[in-house]
Amino acid sequence: MKFALRLASAAILAAIATGALAQKGETVKIAMIEGLSGPFANVGQNQLKSWQLVTDKLSGAKNAAGVKFEVVGMDSKSSPQEALNLLKAASDQGFRYVTQGNGSNVAVPLADAVAKHNERNPGKEIIYLNYAAVDPVLTNEKCSYSHFRLDADTSMKMAALTSFMKDQPKISKVYLINQNYSHGQQVSKYFKEGLARNRPDAKIVGDDLHPLGQVKDFAPYVAKIKQSGADTIVTGNWGQDMTLLIKALNDSGLKIPIYAYYAGVSGTPTALASGGDLEVYQIAYNHSNYTGELGTLMNEFKTKFGDDFYTFSIYNAIVMLGDAMAKAKSTDPMKVAAAVEGLKFKGFNGESEMRKTDHQLQQGLWISKWQKVDAKYKYNVENTGYTFAPVKYLEPYIASTPTSCEMKRPAP
Repeated sequence: MKFALRLASAAILAAIATGALAQKGETVKIAMIEGLSGPFANVGQNQLKSWQLVTDKLSGAKNAAGVKFEVVGMDSKSSPQEALNLLKAASDQGFRYVTQGNGSNVAVPLADAVAKHNERNPGKEIIYLNYAAVDPVLTNEKCSYSHFRLDADTSMKMAALTSFMKDQPKISKVYLINQNYSHGQQVSKYFKEGLARNRPDAKIVGDDLHPLGQVKDFAPYVAKIKQSGADTIVTGNWGQDMTLLIKALNDSGLKIPIYAYYAGVSGTPTALASGGDLEVYQIAYNHSNYTGELGTLMNEFKTKFGDDFYTFSIYNAIVMLGDAMAKAKSTDPMKVAAAVEGLKFKGFNGESEMRKTDHQLQQGLWISKWQKVDAKYKYNVENTGYTFAPVKYLEPYIASTPTSCEMKRPAP
């Protein structure tokens, strides 16, 4: 009996040493550090519910590693400093995985803090899953081994958007309006470059940057847009800033095409619908009318929460983690990080790849158009009678952009 126990113990120790111990049944806890109160609370709360529903649906036998995922929300109030405080709290509570997305102004210092934490705390490393912060700096000069981005960055989205706009002859005079922080500044920068390359005949007639989450009335900005004679608006605004911009456009009666990054985010579709048949195009990794597993997930989310599931990068994050943990035969963050590098997996748009060079997910993107629900495109966004219908799918190579990342990797 003792001999058998010694043999069993030796086998277990050998399995641990070789990383071959199965992870089935283990619980992997993820701290979501996000603005759950304040001006962007509706977006953060929607995404917390999204993380929790997706992890519930893809836990256990539904992921390659057989692990259970659990997500705990931590309210940063969209403050970079508060997010850093919560990172320490998460570490103290034993979290080895954190996620955040709303605001590159939070993401950049958070990624830096995670990298420094890992250097100072060997054996207690943390992996940061970035599901929505799109400043290119995060996968270029400020890239880090512990940061993985699941969304397409600003330069990728703009490469795809301006490629589409090349074939839109109505575009002549463009007005840029964006939030005055890294994301909005990058939207402006990359749009100018893309327009010069794809539509050199078109002109930029305005380029406004406004305070993030502080403008209560966009009427003065809309007045400037009218005065400029613009026939097209391009904006990377999201959350309250996008909703209030649309409200001001509706109040002014100005109806010109809008090319947007985040027209489908909580609250904005309702504002769009109140303006009637606005011509709005969205560049994103998704649209509103998926079938199959994602369609089922969207419908279940709406039934359960009375809200729309739109942050599909969360789905990819959990599929990717499950596949990587199965490959690594471990849930240890450093082993999982090594397995994620270069990993190809089946995402919601088909095959996706986490580029090893910079930890930027390579994926296809969609142009979708705001229109009334019809027999073909039935998903009713925010119960408005409207939907974002797919117009064009852009293959990953179209949106892929080069990187200047020189990543420092842990010693083997």
